[in-house]
Amino acid sequence: MTDESYIKLALEIAKKGRGNVSPNPLVGCIIVKNNRMIGAGYHEKYGENHAEINALNNCKKSVEGSTLYVNLEPCSHHGNTPPCVDKIIENKIKRVVIGTFDINPLVNGKGVKKLKHAGIEVKVGVNEKECLELNKFFFKYITKKIPYVSLKIAQTIDGRIADKYGNSKWITCIKSRYYVHNLRTYYDAVLIGSNTVKKDNPKLTVRLTKGRNPKKIILNSKLDLSLNLKLFTVNPGKNLIVISSTESIGKKRKLKNLQKLGVRVIFVKKDSDGGLCLKRVLNELGKLNIISVLVEGGSKIFSSFIRENLFDDIKLFVNPKIIGNGLSSINNVGRSKIEKALKLKIANVEKVGDDVLIELVK
Repeated sequence: MTDESYIKLALEIAKKGRGNVSPNPLVGCIIVKNNRMIGAGYHEKYGENHAEINALNNCKKSVEGSTLYVNLEPCSHHGNTPPCVDKIIENKIKRVVIGTFDINPLVNGKGVKKLKHAGIEVKVGVNEKECLELNKFFFKYITKKIPYVSLKIAQTIDGRIADKYGNSKWITCIKSRYYVHNLRTYYDAVLIGSNTVKKDNPKLTVRLTKGRNPKKIILNSKLDLSLNLKLFTVNPGKNLIVISSTESIGKKRKLKNLQKLGVRVIFVKKDSDGGLCLKRVLNELGKLNIISVLVEGGSKIFSSFIRENLFDDIKLFVNPKIIGNGLSSINNVGRSKIEKALKLKIANVEKVGDDVLIELVK
């Protein structure tokens, strides 16, 4: 097998850590000696052993003189665990092949430098594009200190997310709903606006597949949601966050009741348009080590994230239904002329049951 093949295998192994390692990156590691794989491991849980240590521990034979493959530069600093670089050197690994540098300032290039200084042959930049894509949440967070933001929109082919009465169940097919539930397990949090909460009364839990429940974030500037809604009554793990306006700080009784239900309330200032300042929202989420957010609605929220240019990609599920009158998925984004339209790139298109999923990036 080639270096590229082993890094691809490391990437696949790394994916097993999804939902368990955030805010750390997803990392997989393969150890090869005499053209045979003698060990493998991945970062399984935040605060526990890194992929390189698990791979070394899983080896039944001596690793001296072997090649270690890893999709991300090994760490060289003390965090929750000791430096992986030291263990690699200690075990007399002969060669290390790395998918991409770790742009974390605590690591960036230092791990490679230390390995080379120890006389180990190092190769960096194998399948780099795929390695960067796998850890796009981590790289955005480590450089910007705010979460990676995906907008998930489910609409009819004429761009409606609900009919004129506000009904939206179900625009997309069951396979798309399975897909979205699985998608939720990848993200640290799911975010919706208060209008969507009132109309749909969702749970925002993972039910159609196995996996962890993400944190649930509700933007509710007036702090006026009924506590009888499912989000409050069905709150496993007490992982509900309500973000409200600083103008609602005085609602002591409501705050006390929310606290009894295990709800965290965060206050941010409003923006010039009277809505919650999304930049401040993302800054607050970053402080909580939330590195990825899946925005699931509604129209006003989608439009605000696009208008403020605070999203990273869009996952657009389109069903071949036509309603005509109804609620548009996106409204005012501050661009009234075609020459000023926001131009996105199509990263992927696939058929999901009766629907089409279009993945868009800036």
